Amino acid sequence: MRAIIIGAGIAGLATALRLHQIGWDSLIVERAPQRRGGGYAVTFGGIGYDAAERMGILDELRAKAFDTTELIYYKKDGSRRFALDRATIAATTGPRSITILRGDLESVLYEKVKGHTEIRFGATLTAIDQDSRAVRVTLDDGSIEEADLLIGADGLHSATRALVFGPEEDFLLDLEHKVAVYMLDHRPATIAPGATGTLSSNGRTAAVISVGDGRNVAFFGYRTDHARPGEDAATQLERVYGDLGWVIPEALAGLARADSVYFDTISQVVAPRWSSGRVVLVGDAAWCVTLFAGYGSALAVGGADGLGTELAAHPGDIPAALIVWEAAIRPEAERKQQIGRRVKGVYAPANPLLLWLSLLPLRLASLPPVRRYMTRRFIKG
Repeated sequence: MRAIIIGAGIAGLATALRLHQIGWDSLIVERAPQRRGGGYAVTFGGIGYDAAERMGILDELRAKAFDTTELIYYKKDGSRRFALDRATIAATTGPRSITILRGDLESVLYEKVKGHTEIRFGATLTAIDQDSRAVRVTLDDGSIEEADLLIGADGLHSATRALVFGPEEDFLLDLEHKVAVYMLDHRPATIAPGATGTLSSNGRTAAVISVGDGRNVAFFGYRTDHARPGEDAATQLERVYGDLGWVIPEALAGLARADSVYFDTISQVVAPRWSSGRVVLVGDAAWCVTLFAGYGSALAVGGADGLGTELAAHPGDIPAALIVWEAAIRPEAERKQQIGRRVKGVYAPANPLLLWLSLLPLRLASLPPVRRYMTRRFIKG
């Protein structure tokens, strides 16, 4: 059996690995000219952690994970609001989860699949044709590839979804925020190695994350009423964040030296079905839950694992496998989407009182009695 996978991100690479484990061959088509690195930090747990363990990549992921030694919340002038120490952070995440950069998660998956899976970088999907026997895709160089299954793992702005299911605007739910993420070429002096600093002010949030191995990430998220159509990332970030102190000026200056920047709206994908014949969507292309829910990487790996399991359980009946797989994964994806929509209302609130209330649970978590309760309830219990 052969699959064509569109997209060499977490979902695409995880799917290729799982299909290899059940005896399939895969071709991955990626529009970027090369692999991307860095990205924002994610808490990887739940069904993703379980799937990684079953797929045999958990040890490699844990080797690339990092612990945040301190999470510090700042005011706009650079003074501290409060901080969470390592023990408090651990109490909020639990033992079966890790913190890892998205690029490092991709790197582990890439190393696992590169020896047995062909990956074509710099290639774009232009057309799809299918019948009861096979699915055929046309690439931008005019070549045609045929397979038993086409898997769209090409993210929020999926070309696979647009060609098979309809235009993007039919499926995207705008959560009225934008995000920019890029790697810094040095660590600001006020950020200790392994620490994360963050601030929120007037509908804007920013963070600098020290991974602890010399790498540092700048993260900006803000409400779209601050945005202006047509502005590039540098112009928009400077205008939106230019009045803030702390390490913001240093982080903004670092954008000019960054190798790449992720800059996009925060939107969910709401699709009534994820498969059509021999075409299926996985990861953000199917169910993007957004960073507000904080579970996208775990869902991508868990979804890939489940897809492979059902294809192995239904040999020769791909449509049946896809139906069973979607019925299993959809409730979890929709539950996380609901969380993301609720979080939208308290993410970087413009109202100072709402900001204080949104931070109150974290302030309480920093108190030793509350932390001890959380440890008993969520880790030992």
